[in-house]
Amino acid sequence: MTSLAPPTRPLVQRIAVILAVVVQIGATFLPDLGFGEQIGDRSDSVRTLITPSGWAFAIWGPLFLGSAVFAIWQALPAQRDNALLARIAWPTAIALAAQGVWATYTQFANLTFVSAAIILVSLAGLLACLRALALAKTLSAGERWFAGLVLSALAAWLTAASIVNISASLVYHGVGGGFANPLAAAVMVGIGGLVAALAIARSKGNPWYALVFCWALSAIYFRGGQQAEIIAIACMASGALVLAVTLASLARPGNRRHWLGL
Repeated sequence: MTSLAPPTRPLVQRIAVILAVVVQIGATFLPDLGFGEQIGDRSDSVRTLITPSGWAFAIWGPLFLGSAVFAIWQALPAQRDNALLARIAWPTAIALAAQGVWATYTQFANLTFVSAAIILVSLAGLLACLRALALAKTLSAGERWFAGLVLSALAAWLTAASIVNISASLVYHGVGGGFANPLAAAVMVGIGGLVAALAIARSKGNPWYALVFCWALSAIYFRGGQQAEIIAIACMASGALVLAVTLASLARPGNRRHWLGL
């Protein structure tokens, strides 16, 4: 009995991922063309105790580059029959395009509840991809480095960005937050840490997710953590939880092989 060959991924799916990256990256250049305001200026206008230090946002350069490399790789003829990509390509396209929609909206309307909803859509798509990557029996070198590394890093950054955006939205709408209630801000950091730890536990100790999320935590620590001790404590506690879950998961040889090929 002959085994059935995996179905060929439709061309529209491969093109959709490329177009999503164009939207993701291209939207950030609108202020340079005279449309809207820089996201950094919008963020500063509703800054909270968990707004990261400015240097943390430099990570968008590697994230954009990784997204572009992934989009090109997944569109290559050799990946037409890749069953894993067939499962994650649409969620990835939605997640990447949503990042572009978020950037466009934010540059015109600020960090409102709508922007928070958009970023949560992107995060949901990336977490779905993370789950599929973790459940795969094995990962090829391309799947591990072009899909696993890039999408994991994006998911981690969007996890942190989601709590920051929600906190900023509260300030924008006058609901609360800002610098008046550091306990509420610390709770947001704690929730982010719990979500990250759960995502890592469910994805076999994903080290790339853990590293990028800790990068975001360190940026919050060195800004808001220097202004309110409870923020510093929340960052350290969340970081310790994330690292503990990661190390415990990667202690299993199978998990190390899955993500690192070791």
